[in-house]
Amino acid sequence: MVLLKNKKMKKSILLIAALVAALNTTISQNVDDALRYSQFFYNGTARFMSMGGAFTALGGDISTLSQNPAGLGVFRTSEFSISPQLFNFRSQSVLNGTGSEDFLYNFNLGQAGIVLNLKNSESTTGLVTLNFGYSFNRSNNYEESINIEGESEGSSLLDFWAEKMEGIVDTMLNEYPDLADAYLGWRSWLLDPLSGTNDTYGTAYTDYGRYDSDYGKSMTRLISNTGYTGEHSLSLGGNFSNNLYLGATLGIIRVEYESSFRHTESSDSMLVSGFRAFDYNYYYRNWGTGYNLKFGMIYKPVEPLRIGFTFHSPTLYWMNEYLNDDIYSIVDGKDDGAYENEASWFKYKLRTPFRATLGVAYQVKKLGVISAEYEFVDYAMARFSTVGSDDYDYKDKNQAIKNALRSTGNLRAGAEARINRLYLRGGYGYYGKAFKSGDINQDACYHSVSGGAGFRDQNLYLDFGYTRMMYPQKYILYATSFEAPTADIDITRNIFTISFGYKFGY
Repeated sequence: MVLLKNKKMKKSILLIAALVAALNTTISQNVDDALRYSQFFYNGTARFMSMGGAFTALGGDISTLSQNPAGLGVFRTSEFSISPQLFNFRSQSVLNGTGSEDFLYNFNLGQAGIVLNLKNSESTTGLVTLNFGYSFNRSNNYEESINIEGESEGSSLLDFWAEKMEGIVDTMLNEYPDLADAYLGWRSWLLDPLSGTNDTYGTAYTDYGRYDSDYGKSMTRLISNTGYTGEHSLSLGGNFSNNLYLGATLGIIRVEYESSFRHTESSDSMLVSGFRAFDYNYYYRNWGTGYNLKFGMIYKPVEPLRIGFTFHSPTLYWMNEYLNDDIYSIVDGKDDGAYENEASWFKYKLRTPFRATLGVAYQVKKLGVISAEYEFVDYAMARFSTVGSDDYDYKDKNQAIKNALRSTGNLRAGAEARINRLYLRGGYGYYGKAFKSGDINQDACYHSVSGGAGFRDQNLYLDFGYTRMMYPQKYILYATSFEAPTADIDITRNIFTISFGYKFGY
């Protein structure tokens, strides 16, 4: 029984090792990239944020242009709003029993938009109002700073590289793009062929295969991500007979994303090989533009009840990618081990999944409103494809997306209470599990809680909103055939939003 268990464990580690090896190549475009640009955490005004973003059936807020454009038909006047945000990110990580924390602050523009009233009829039948709207919503904020620290007695990043290079003659390593990171380790005296071979490798921890592994080292990985996804929405929406609202949006999405990590290992004793420490640095940048269409409706079967539905087409992105990595090693008796790979540039297309949302809202006379909605999205439908004359085959990468990701549901709910000109709000959001059962992050999901308050006069309003989003994740530093060091990370995002609005055109 113990033998069977060990075999299963080794098989699982081998599978993880194969996955990480597939993802750690000079060409990125992996499952994480597909998911990153497929997930949307709707951002907007302070009112929108404090009510959990549950506006599919409500409308009447400029943020709905990027969610349900039918909400544009609810406006009876022209309106302008702007919403600056203070973003706070905190992470707590644990690796092999050692805990670490990190945080950052970021000030940004969460939302800005305008609605122009094109028609406002006194009639109660036919086209009562017609509005045009433009809005900018920051749908994702990628700012992150994560510090992972720990000690490893069983493996090193160098072991991962040594296994990647297995079977490749050392003088030919630079001819394999997938071995670019391992090639740096070989050049900087951290890896070398075993005695009597030229295609099987040992690490500086074993004096290149002459002794048993001597680890006893500290290991640190500093991860820094920055960037955003911002959507520019051009919308048209109308009110038909005060019970049916229809709208459409052209979405133009801008992506800016930069990611880097610094992996450091140092020995706490003098090794025979002379090894002391090394720093490996990896830098990755993605930028591009995507386009989608959104169609929506809101129907009032009776005065206090609203039912909303919206469909978002897949977003088609044209992406650019830049990769670079370097290493610095300290090995006594060797030359300065500072080396850098030549930077790589790529272009590709990404098609994200469609989304469909159904929502309901109920107006409690003039006391307030409650709203809830369900959103469906199938992340496994994301696909990479080539640009122009590029003949790269994305078949394996797209299959990896199908194997790793799944369909899921997102739930959002919110409420607003009115006390004269003062409004009190609260909300909750659940963003479902994106990875299939069996994946190391199969249980990872997002929870958000929010609240806020606002003051509204005839044509002016000032709103404040606070959102706290929490999610866990497991992060594999590297994977060998016998070990996959994994950090447990708990992440919290705190978003403070202030909105200033002005209504005009009475």
